[in-house]
Amino acid sequence: MSKANSGNRSAPTDVSESEETENFADTALFQEPDGYFEPEKPPSFAEHTLLSGEKIHMRLVGHNPLWGHLLWNGGQVVSEYLQQHIEDLVKGQDILELGAGAGLPGIVCGILGARKWKVLITDYPDEELVENLRFNVDNCEQLKTSESKVSVEGYLWGAPPPASMSSGFDLLILADLLFNHSEHAKLLSTIRLTLKRQPAASALVFFTPYRPWLFANDMAFFDLARQGGFVIERVLEKVMENVMFAEDRGDELLRRTVYGFVLRWHF
Repeated sequence: MSKANSGNRSAPTDVSESEETENFADTALFQEPDGYFEPEKPPSFAEHTLLSGEKIHMRLVGHNPLWGHLLWNGGQVVSEYLQQHIEDLVKGQDILELGAGAGLPGIVCGILGARKWKVLITDYPDEELVENLRFNVDNCEQLKTSESKVSVEGYLWGAPPPASMSSGFDLLILADLLFNHSEHAKLLSTIRLTLKRQPAASALVFFTPYRPWLFANDMAFFDLARQGGFVIERVLEKVMENVMFAEDRGDELLRRTVYGFVLRWHF
């Protein structure tokens, strides 16, 4: 609304703040052009062949900053290792998988016949990741005919274990998690909180140094574990046919190698 100054001249028309805001809202000044944002990537599917020749079909999230959109080498190799050690590692055991991604190792444990009420697959409590894990469990044909029942939960490393974890586990599975160097202490804390204090209880830690120049940082996890009261045994070294990330730099042999370690309590 306009108003007069002293004298006969009229002052310029003032625009209220609300009117000005409304005018801005009517413009396309701050609107991104079409195609500015990349569309969400749809889920993809991967296949893993068991030693029996059966195939497991896995759904992977379209993209995720927590790297759940990939079927990692460590997960595939530890799944093979579990099949080769069914009697001493899987059958009749309570099993927990951490940072599971698509959940392949935990699903394999369910297929192989772990105790039916205690195969628990976990990852960061991100809705998309956890829902995708449940999809893979619910849609695994081999689990439908198995006596095992595999459950899924979101879990934040280092947090107090929920009731579902409170009784502890005979076997923990950590596949391709060590590249998270800042999370090593939380991972170790979770192992200490969830691994049964029994001589036979163990944690399988399988990984590939995808960034060879940081290999020492990956391995620093095991120094931390020794300080935390664990005995470390190296049980496997497998060279894969191809690297996962062809565009990455660094020693190709290291980037194709999966290392397998077992952690047990020191008594």
